Amino acid sequence: MHLIHLPYILAALTLQAQAPPPPPDTVPLYRVAIVQSSAKAINYRYMKSSTKIDFKGTVLAPKAEGMAKISSEATTTHIKAKFESLPSPSQFGPEYLTYVMWAISPEGRATNLGELLVKRGKAKLQVTEPLQTFGLIVTAEPYFAVTQPSDAVVLENSMRPDTEGKVELIDAKFDLLKRGIYHLDTMAAAPAAMDPATPFSVYQARNAVAIAKAEGAGTYAAEAFGKAEGQLAQSESTTLDTKERSRAAREAVQSAEDARSISVKRAQAEAQEKEKAQVQARLEEARKESEASAREVDQAHETLATAAQAQREAKREVSDLRAQLLTQLNAVLETRATARGLIVNMAGMTFKTGASELLPASREKLAKIAGIILAHPGLKVETDGYTDSTGSPDVNIKLSTKRAEAARDFLVAQGVPPDAIVFHGFGEADPIDTNANPAGRQRNRRVELVVSGAGITGDLPK
Repeated sequence: MHLIHLPYILAALTLQAQAPPPPPDTVPLYRVAIVQSSAKAINYRYMKSSTKIDFKGTVLAPKAEGMAKISSEATTTHIKAKFESLPSPSQFGPEYLTYVMWAISPEGRATNLGELLVKRGKAKLQVTEPLQTFGLIVTAEPYFAVTQPSDAVVLENSMRPDTEGKVELIDAKFDLLKRGIYHLDTMAAAPAAMDPATPFSVYQARNAVAIAKAEGAGTYAAEAFGKAEGQLAQSESTTLDTKERSRAAREAVQSAEDARSISVKRAQAEAQEKEKAQVQARLEEARKESEASAREVDQAHETLATAAQAQREAKREVSDLRAQLLTQLNAVLETRATARGLIVNMAGMTFKTGASELLPASREKLAKIAGIILAHPGLKVETDGYTDSTGSPDVNIKLSTKRAEAARDFLVAQGVPPDAIVFHGFGEADPIDTNANPAGRQRNRRVELVVSGAGITGDLPK
């Protein structure tokens, strides 16, 4: 024995319709949704005698319960069921008026076995079912002739300890109409008090006709729907006796359900035809777009080839500019290429110990550097000052900053735009030689010029 519970799958569709009796100037909404669930189907095929099963209430009606006697013949199965502690179906929504018992086949087909006529919470039902393997459930419904169960499931069959016969649990997957399919979304949320003089079946007929109308039966099944409306009008007539009104009402329910079923099928067929036409239109549009795309692809290839050529030329120009600057700067001072840019090293002859004044040889070199920078508009320069290890760190930071600023001021004086130059002092950090002897310390007392800008900064082109 096994049972597999599938996850719920929801699909929503909103339909608009008039529902009786709506408040003035309101249009209630009917919601249609489908939920896939599973039931415990029991195989009665090989029983030699009758057996009994229980019905247990669901979370919607936990106190409800029931029992059924099942007997199987060659081609039919007899079901004799009784129930008690059934709550009023309207507690699940004002649209629910009655209960229906269903047989669910292992393939998921639901068969309406009949209406439960409840009196003081009790009901009985005796029916014959051609299937020999099925599950049984009871649902709250808006009328007796529904052809698909709602998800207001109040009772499900359950095996008893003394259930006899060869039985097995089968996963019977089936569709439920989610609660809210018949629910009025507007102010008509509370059920009207029932008139004792009006047969109960008339209320079901009103529901059935309103639901059929919500499904578009007036458009898709006009003949059947007109018949249902006429039968409903007949059932509303107070000139008829109760028996005649009840008969007309039950006929109206069946006609309305037939009209609703026809309407659903025709609406689906219409939607499929519309979708087919839309698919054809999209295919034609796609064909035209494909032809246009082929032309665009050719143009794109041409554009890509042009862009690739331009990129190669741009790389070559960048490489040429960088190489040109590197050669020019190296002719004046030692220069190396880095990701930051071209770094010009003014070391060994720039400053005296403890001083920030540029030496004459340094000013001569800087003047040449300024000329190279001015020949290439758009370049940026950063002057970084450094000291040897003589003196305290604080003193060295201040001294290196002054040295960087002195180099910056000299370049500005040579015509380099002030907004193209920044300066920083790093003290005795990043020495390029030892501080253990005078020659090493002289090399560490330096300014480095970082030349950057378009085509200069970043890795060398490949």
